[in-house]
Amino acid sequence: MIEVIVEDRCTGCGDCVEACPSDVLRVGEGGKAVIAHQADCQTCLLCELYCPADALFVWPEVDRVIGVTAEQALASGQMGAFRRDHGWGEHAATHTNQHWRMGAIFERARLLAIETAAAQNPSNTARHEDIR
Repeated sequence: MIEVIVEDRCTGCGDCVEACPSDVLRVGEGGKAVIAHQADCQTCLLCELYCPADALFVWPEVDRVIGVTAEQALASGQMGAFRRDHGWGEHAATHTNQHWRMGAIFERARLLAIETAAAQNPSNTARHEDIR
């Protein structure tokens, strides 16, 4: 779940706001990104991936807020690690972008969601089979 935006690092570009599929982030009064709906965070890390300033910190916990502060996030040494490890932006020359591999993971998650929904409501099984 997104834990913190380090205001001093945020440039106000809005890339993280645009990348978020759940509208968790908004542009605040000062023109910088703010966390508007933290509980809606899917922990997809797209905000971190698209932030060229490495101003966001997403913790892998998806069910609850841990309460990481900006100071703790900076001290962790993990600010920007997701972008770096995926070869985005300035890291393209030193790290191979393997983000394309997420397609298989998303497909497995989609099929699992269909199976779970069908198990919870057997009357919709035929409709879910058509989606496959």
